[in-house]
This record gives sequence, structure tokens and C-alpha cells, in this order.
Amino acid sequence: MADSETLNVSRHLILGGARSGKSAYAEQLIQTWQKQTDGTGKVYYLATAPCTFSADVNSSENVQDSEDTEMLERIAHHKRRRPEEWQTLEEPLCLAQRLAEIEDKLAQPTQSAVLVDCLTLWMLNIIEADCRKQQVQALLDFLEQTNLKLIMVSNEVGLGVVPMGKLSREFVDELGRLHQDVAKRVEQVTFVTAGLPMRLK
Repeated sequence: MADSETLNVSRHLILGGARSGKSAYAEQLIQTWQKQTDGTGKVYYLATAPCTFSADVNSSENVQDSEDTEMLERIAHHKRRRPEEWQTLEEPLCLAQRLAEIEDKLAQPTQSAVLVDCLTLWMLNIIEADCRKQQVQALLDFLEQTNLKLIMVSNEVGLGVVPMGKLSREFVDELGRLHQDVAKRVEQVTFVTAGLPMRLK
């Protein structure tokens, strides 16, 4: 169970490997926070992977493939785990803009929460779309001025060997830089492994 300080931080970055339990932990935090508001807190789940998107973070390829049943099952699994009252949105590229739109329409941003899952696929998307610099800077600028309660989930992919492929190296390097920059702008950073959260900041 998370402590009250963790539940009440405004901006939180949660990192972990594949199947580490990071997304489940983030969802648990949001659900516990929502219960504290007696169910009045509004939750937005902002997905960065449309249902047609599939990607292997260990590959140099990033493809659109509606026949990728394994990826579709991952998405379906996440959906089944989320409460029905959460509003799910998709934004593969303009993350800061979508977050700003959410905040602008809320009368009390601090009474709502946004869960972004995940920065990993978002980085793949913006590299492929050749808009990484602009979109990353927009996100960092947003984090410095937002009043939203925001939890961001991302894969830690920099613990292994240096990838052979050029695109894979670019992805690992840029995601690592993004994590560092985001970590400077959030109140708390947590690393999850084997379903166990470890606070880094």
C-alpha cells in the first residue's frame, strides 16, 4: 500500500522493465487516490499506443500492423484491468498538447488525475514521425507549469548492452535522456521490479 505522500504527489514518473508491474502499480495509485476523493476524482487514461500500433522496443523496426494479435491482447489486458468510469484517450504524438487540452477544460485540475501509459511507445512514435525535439520540449515545458495530478509510466530499457542497430541505439539514448529530464521536473520517481516499487526520488 502506498503512503499518503506518494498518493498526493502532483507529478510522478514510474519506471520498470517489461512485465515488471509498473502499469499495475500506477493504476493502483490512481484507484487509491480516487477512493480518497470518495469517487469524485475524475481519471483520464492517456494511451500513447493506438490499437493499430505495434512495436518491439528491442527491435530497430517500428511498424503499423493491425494483425499483431499479441500487441492487441496487451492493450485488451490493460483495458480489462481499468475501472469503467475512467475516460480513455489516445495520443501517439502530441502528448503535451493533449494534456494541456485536458487541463484547460477542467474547473479544478487538482481534483482530476491523468495516467500516461507509456512514454516508451510515445518516444518510438515521435522518432518515427521526426518530431522528437519539438514534442519532448513541449512535454518538458508543460511539466514545469501544470497543476494536473499526473502519473507517467515508462520502460527502463538502458540496463542492458548497447544495441547493434542505429535506430535502436537512438531510441535507447533518447528515452534515457527523456527519463532524466522528466525526473528533474517531477516530485517523485519510482522504479518497479517484480511488482515491488522502489522510490528513487
